Amino acid sequence: MNNSNDLPPVPDLTIGTGGAPALFAAAVESAQAQIDDANRRFTRVGVALADARSKAWLERAGNPFLDEIDAVARAAGRPGAWLLNCSYEWGCTSAVTPDPNGQGMRLLRTLDWPFHGLGRALMGARMTGPAGEWFNITWPGFAGVLTANCPRRFAVAFNQTPMFARRLGPIPFPMPLDWILNRIAMGKRRALPPAHLLRQVCDEANDYAEAKRRVCETPLAASCFVTLAGLEPGEGCVIERHPNGAIVHEAPAAITNHWLTPGLTGHARTRDTQTRLARMQDVMTTARDLDWVVAPILNSHTRLAAEMNPATGESLVQGYEKDGAVTRATPFA
Repeated sequence: MNNSNDLPPVPDLTIGTGGAPALFAAAVESAQAQIDDANRRFTRVGVALADARSKAWLERAGNPFLDEIDAVARAAGRPGAWLLNCSYEWGCTSAVTPDPNGQGMRLLRTLDWPFHGLGRALMGARMTGPAGEWFNITWPGFAGVLTANCPRRFAVAFNQTPMFARRLGPIPFPMPLDWILNRIAMGKRRALPPAHLLRQVCDEANDYAEAKRRVCETPLAASCFVTLAGLEPGEGCVIERHPNGAIVHEAPAAITNHWLTPGLTGHARTRDTQTRLARMQDVMTTARDLDWVVAPILNSHTRLAAEMNPATGESLVQGYEKDGAVTRATPFA
């Protein structure tokens, strides 16, 4: 196990139906530190402008989590909460594979994000929705879901896709221009952001089949990769989602940050997506106790690693910063 007893555990919090405001209240200093880091990276003026734009977009779309994010923003007392709840610029490595002990399926996952402090701020939050209790691996004040285990139902993780690339005949658009045009196009959509769809799925979906259907069919504001693990052998998949379509790769399967489907391309989010995928494919069937969290899967941007088994309800979670682990590998059940 990738563990060190002199490091603190990932906090185990019972949030119930409290949502993002309860997550914020449970770790106010960590939440404010995330806003501080955003101000250092993008300046206070930049954060304020992006925050206002993010809020206006979610309001126009009638987002179901407006009240939660508004409560977090008011508790924070300064711009940043709306922006951070709409921020999806990361790399990830995920896989769904049979459990090596023969207990259903499991989901392996790392999340890479350049924000400092996210590994230390990581929390395990026991949430409650209409479909029952579920376990959210998350951060204070975040309304969406990126990594979650819903015991006796499914586990889920969200990866970022390549940035859509435009061309003028044979000439590709510069990446910064594509980024601006993609943001403008996304701002015109009224569908859910992927992380908010996954929050609804964790709250409401009664089983793997319903979760898979909703992830495949619900209109989205942006493309994403979603990894799902169910309870029964073979019950798992990687879903390549476009805003209005889906391509499903059945388990065993792995995904990083490039399209698996031939012919689909875009601006790469990271430089090592191919090597991370190859490494995960090599180790995913035998990986245990986070022993697979090594380079290139582990890198300076890695902020969390998790193993989740929805059949047993067990999760193993560890937080990381630039220089390595900052929490012990913490089991949850």
